[in-house]
Amino acid sequence: MELLWIFISALLINNFTLSYFLGICPFLGVSNKFETAYRLGLANIFVMLITAVCAWALNTYVLPYAPYLRLISFIIVIASTVQFVEMVVKKLSPELFRALGIFLPLITTNCAILGLALFSTNKGYGLVEGLIYALGAGGGVTLALILMAGIREETRVLDIPKVIQGTALSLIIAGILSMAFMGFAGMFAAG
Repeated sequence: MELLWIFISALLINNFTLSYFLGICPFLGVSNKFETAYRLGLANIFVMLITAVCAWALNTYVLPYAPYLRLISFIIVIASTVQFVEMVVKKLSPELFRALGIFLPLITTNCAILGLALFSTNKGYGLVEGLIYALGAGGGVTLALILMAGIREETRVLDIPKVIQGTALSLIIAGILSMAFMGFAGMFAAG
């Protein structure tokens, strides 16, 4: 039951993008098309799972002896993982690599990935809890990307006043989505 709660909490209640505002750059930049947002979300999940394993291993075996290296070691692991993912995507799906463009390297500087490493180790999660947390957090980022992309695709066919088209509309949508996800905290607290 605790693992389910960790997953639901990371997915909905404490959504990295809509509650903590982590990963906003890809959230606003890649959410123009559903397909691109979905694929970037899957890449985020993959990177988060690998980061969770590496963060757990570092926190368990290396960082007790050198805690001052915590932040820099997490950054190095994330950069290496994203570089690996970029090479795999380029080899397996060149069209996806072109579609993601600059946004795939942005995962390297995606604060949601670093937040995952820091939050999971701060919470004292073991390997299994860390993986469930990463899966929930990655799913939450993917969910946010997909929701935003779906809404943005729908707004293209609507008659929206020129004054709020573009970035202004994206920020309004992001704010409304964020408020909607705040409702999950009340639902689960009451239940």
